[in-house]
Amino acid sequence: MAKKEKIQEEELKAEEAIAEEAVEETSEAVEELPDTEVIEDEETAQAVEEEEDESLRDQLVRLQADFTNFRNRTQRERIELYQRANEDLLLEILPVLDHYEMGLETAEQHEADKAVVDGFKMVYDQFRNVLKKFNLEPIEAVGQEFDPHKHEALTHMPSDEYPAEVCSNQVRRGYMFGDKLLRAAQVVVSSGPAEASAEKGAE
Repeated sequence: MAKKEKIQEEELKAEEAIAEEAVEETSEAVEELPDTEVIEDEETAQAVEEEEDESLRDQLVRLQADFTNFRNRTQRERIELYQRANEDLLLEILPVLDHYEMGLETAEQHEADKAVVDGFKMVYDQFRNVLKKFNLEPIEAVGQEFDPHKHEALTHMPSDEYPAEVCSNQVRRGYMFGDKLLRAAQVVVSSGPAEASAEKGAE
């Protein structure tokens, strides 16, 4: 047994010696590596670092772009919501304005007290000026060529004053809200002079 143990001990020592020799050889090989390889390692590390920095910059740019788009979209939606709210309010107000205009016209036709009529006209002008501040503009109709994008034709009637396809009368005033049609003007469209219309009908 002692002999066997001695052999095992010698084998272990031999293995340790081989291991130590391998370590020494590896250390010497590392020490003998040329400086260029170290530089290449540094350059590689720097390249990796620059690539990571560039990736982070790209992410930051994309994040900034996404935030800018989000902010613009939110602002646009806020403006659209504000405009829709104004449109709804103005559409509720317009019938009141229509009735006010009819009442004022009736008062003038029946020769009501001038001071009273002038007072109502003043209030009417103030009302119109307030609506104008909100980009509400009346649509010109009478004497204008019929435009289906602004006018709603209720009927065609002969007219000696206006040629065919021209608005000869306005039944209800129309309004533009900025560049958008808020309410079309209801109009009577001329079919031309009565005689010409009759001749055309006879044909």
